[in-house]
Amino acid sequence: MEFHLLGAFEARHQGRPVLGSVRRQERCLLAVLLLCPGRAVTTERLIDLLWDGASPASARGTVHTYVGRLRAALRPYGPRIGTRHDGYALDPAGAVTDTGEFIRLVREAAAATDPAERVRLQERALGLWRGPLLAGTAGDRLRDRLGGELEELRLSALEQRAGTQLDMGLHERVAADLAAPAREHPEREGLVARRMTALYRSGRQSEALELYRETRGALAERFGVEPGEGLRGLHERVLRGDPGLYRPPAPVHAVRVRGEWLPWNTSGHPALEFCNTYAGWGGPRRPGSEWLRGYRTLAVWAGHLDLTEDHLVTRLTGRARQRPDEAAAALAEARELRSDLYACLTDPGDVRAFEAVAAVAEEAAGLAEFVRGEDGLGLWRLSPAAGLRLPLLAVARSAAELLADARRFTVRACPGPDCGWLFRDRSGQRRWCSLGTCGSHRPR
Repeated sequence: MEFHLLGAFEARHQGRPVLGSVRRQERCLLAVLLLCPGRAVTTERLIDLLWDGASPASARGTVHTYVGRLRAALRPYGPRIGTRHDGYALDPAGAVTDTGEFIRLVREAAAATDPAERVRLQERALGLWRGPLLAGTAGDRLRDRLGGELEELRLSALEQRAGTQLDMGLHERVAADLAAPAREHPEREGLVARRMTALYRSGRQSEALELYRETRGALAERFGVEPGEGLRGLHERVLRGDPGLYRPPAPVHAVRVRGEWLPWNTSGHPALEFCNTYAGWGGPRRPGSEWLRGYRTLAVWAGHLDLTEDHLVTRLTGRARQRPDEAAAALAEARELRSDLYACLTDPGDVRAFEAVAAVAEEAAGLAEFVRGEDGLGLWRLSPAAGLRLPLLAVARSAAELLADARRFTVRACPGPDCGWLFRDRSGQRRWCSLGTCGSHRPR
């Protein structure tokens, strides 16, 4: 039987909602037992929690009545409430809770050594939160008493995920994900610092400074304190535009375009170059192997490869600052397309990958316009109506052209464990790409 406590209380048996007739106080009592699986909760503790120190004289008898009703309601589905001395305990064997799954996933994430796997586990854990603990069932006071440790664990998971994502270059994603938590929890200076860093690295220095001012005001008003030394130091670095705060050292085999480091062009085809914005395809997904560190990098890269016009790059980067959530979604979709395209090009038999690329290419075809170029020749361009998805749609269109060409069968992947970049080998004799050490010095 499944119980959902992270949000509105729900009980399900074989996928069907059950216990709909259980009263609010009885749901609260059941939730207390579920949060302490297998451990006895004394009657005094239950009385204290349910009535918050203002219990009636009949409280002990009422708790006994509640337990009797819960036992009857649970009996058809398996979970059992046992009597333990002067209290009660719920047998954990018959109940699965989202709170228990959340704790398990957070622990697994903490033990994970691969950053991508760590983020995946953290996102699964955080995704279990559908709202405040026992929303609509417990009051704020009971929620604080029951879920204080869970809430601390949630905020810590948010901080840790953001830190890993910053290392992976997901700046827009962090700025969007932490918008509400950083505002709601100014005392969590780690959350605030990560969002300030993400905003700064996304080219939104003024917003980072405004977040600091808001946090400082909230700390003074709510807690009567000033920001800590770490947050004050970060503020000073943002204020003076410290380049070390966001600019990685110059990577090997890279070119600087519009302030963004892009990998050298090595394959001669935009679709292959797109796959080569990740180094280390054949080995562990190290965060430093990611060249597309933010949406701005994606837009600048598309302009550099002549997939879109320069003036549209300026428009796209400006719009991305105004709509960070939309920009983060477009970047995530581009990275997913990149993985599908890489799979498609390295394994012609991968039907799923082909269909995934084809779906995006078909969408791009519907937004293509035939225009006159500066040289007087006609050419196909993506309409600005594509919005922030324009770069990835342009890549998909280029990929479709390659996939329809027999030359796709000359595509090879560099076998270097820190490389994996794609290149075309017409002779069939080359083994390594033209930069055999391209993945050895990943951008940091």
